[in-house]
Amino acid sequence: MTSSATDKGTLPEQQVQAMFDRIAGRYDLMNSVMTAGLHERWRERAADVAGVSPGAHVLDVAAGTGDLTFELARRVAPGGSVTGADFSAEMLAVARRKQSAAIGGLDVEVVFETANVLELPYDDDTFDAVTVGFGARNFSDLPRGLREMVRVVKSGGKIVVLEISQPQRPPLSWFFSLWFDRVVPSFGRFADQNSAYTYLPNSVKRFAKPRDLAAELAAAGTRDVRWIATAGGIITIHHAEVL
Repeated sequence: MTSSATDKGTLPEQQVQAMFDRIAGRYDLMNSVMTAGLHERWRERAADVAGVSPGAHVLDVAAGTGDLTFELARRVAPGGSVTGADFSAEMLAVARRKQSAAIGGLDVEVVFETANVLELPYDDDTFDAVTVGFGARNFSDLPRGLREMVRVVKSGGKIVVLEISQPQRPPLSWFFSLWFDRVVPSFGRFADQNSAYTYLPNSVKRFAKPRDLAAELAAAGTRDVRWIATAGGIITIHHAEVL
């Protein structure tokens, strides 16, 4: 892993996978610290936007340690199912350990599977909705990943993308820069994962702006593309209907 690639937030896919394997054990704690616990509320909002109901079948890609997957599971119970897919085996191992406590006795099927969003192992028109929470900026090929998400959703189903955005106006833009350029990398030193927490802010900086992401979703085969900005523009939730 070269520092120059990390600084640009453009690591090769295999290195991103290895990075998430390394930080899996600390991922939930660091998320809570970095967001003051607000990431849970943002995932709840994304699950609300997905608009799924009991009995629905949903795919959550780049599922990580499963928090959005579990939130969706609460929406589709009873009788529904959620598949959490990720290319990091260690992140999925954490998700499986959390599963029993997270969904309790709900009548819902939750399965975690190793899969790459660029080549999803599911048939066309399989799911009622597909979501991604804080993972789209890690797609090595964003248009291809979005096309794959669209491919496996039934016509009329939903695509939801929850992601960090860069606020453009001060004073929030100043705070964002200070937080992501200075504070977040310091968490990496605390967690002994400098490269991972240098990659994080830089991956946010290089990611598509909300309007550009909306255009990518439309090009991937969706309509009625909209987005919700929250937390002063630090978080956006894009949603669209599959053609």
